[in-house]
Amino acid sequence: MTGQLQVNRALFDEVMVPNYAPAGIIPVSGKGSRVWDQQGREYVDFAGGIAVSSLGHCHPALVNALTQQASKLWHLSNVMTNEPALRLAKKLVDATFADKVYFANSGAEANEAAFKLARRYALEKFGADKDQIISFSKSFHGRTFFTVTVGGQAAYSDGFGPKPGAVLHAEFNNLDSVKALISDKTCAVVLEPIQGEGGIIPGTAEFIRGVRELCDKHNALLVMDEVQTGVGRTGKLYAYMHYGVTPDILTTAKSLGGGFPIGAMLTTNDIASHLKVGTHGSTYGGNPLACAVAEAVIDTINTPDVMQQVLDNEQLFRAELERINAKYQVFSEVRGQGMLLGAVLNDTYKGRSREFFLAAADHGLMALVAGTDVVRFAPSLVITADDIHQGMQRFEQAVKQVVNG
Repeated sequence: MTGQLQVNRALFDEVMVPNYAPAGIIPVSGKGSRVWDQQGREYVDFAGGIAVSSLGHCHPALVNALTQQASKLWHLSNVMTNEPALRLAKKLVDATFADKVYFANSGAEANEAAFKLARRYALEKFGADKDQIISFSKSFHGRTFFTVTVGGQAAYSDGFGPKPGAVLHAEFNNLDSVKALISDKTCAVVLEPIQGEGGIIPGTAEFIRGVRELCDKHNALLVMDEVQTGVGRTGKLYAYMHYGVTPDILTTAKSLGGGFPIGAMLTTNDIASHLKVGTHGSTYGGNPLACAVAEAVIDTINTPDVMQQVLDNEQLFRAELERINAKYQVFSEVRGQGMLLGAVLNDTYKGRSREFFLAAADHGLMALVAGTDVVRFAPSLVITADDIHQGMQRFEQAVKQVVNG
């Protein structure tokens, strides 16, 4: 009889493809905004699995939805539909601009569907010449070859051979740069209301409204990637609701499943009609387990109380970061909205975000980076004030460690 397998960080290097470089710790359990590793050490979670764990760890409503569905039905494929998928789709339609929903497994897959739909819509409605997609520098839309090409970071798309064509990149928050590229050949403009991976850079209301007007002028679709900003993270169910601007297509994932893999593309009846039977699909898209959990996420988050808590938590985060910065002078500003915030390093500490990230882990705090100059926070939307204060005490120790060398 063989002994139990020793699971440690070294095993990762032995058996896993080396495209990740995970930390040495291996978390094994979580509750709310606290996580414990193999050694029983506790961490406060300000990372949320990169804006995924919208209700923290093991939220009872999500655990209940998953376990109930797990005892009923796991998978059918899209040869048949299922009740959780239809209930979730109805709730998303009722809560947004959309008429129709397509389910996938991730943000990248939701964006892949959105870009394919935009191309198909333009081809069938206007002809083959209308195929250009305009995106933005520093944007991020996923890791499939199409989505990583549309994303505005060459470091992610270079080195894999010829890229999909007719993809152009403008400068975010610069309407003139969009005007210089957009034409009647443009089928879609794709933007994140707040650039996440690019550094937590919010789009200005003037810019987003201007892009909407340019899309209307040139019969181009406005695709909003709300994979990171969606499902309450900014204090509204979706960030487009802050601007008085309605997209033609919206993508959502991350927080939608609260940790269970799911993505969705939302659009109108007219646009959806161009994805006819057989034009696109996903084996696991609309999976009953994922949809049951996501339905519980929507039911829990889409309430006035939770939306207000997100805004209250934002003010608490900002006050704590301001207090820390007054002592150590490391940040030039705090950007973002709701529970998607980025502390921007000043000139003295520019390029050193990873040092703050690693120091935070040393002091029992899970944080994130957004590029080399921004420390990112994307915790549970319902994180308690006590957890925020405790996490910020640990973050202050991390800042002190970096400052003092």
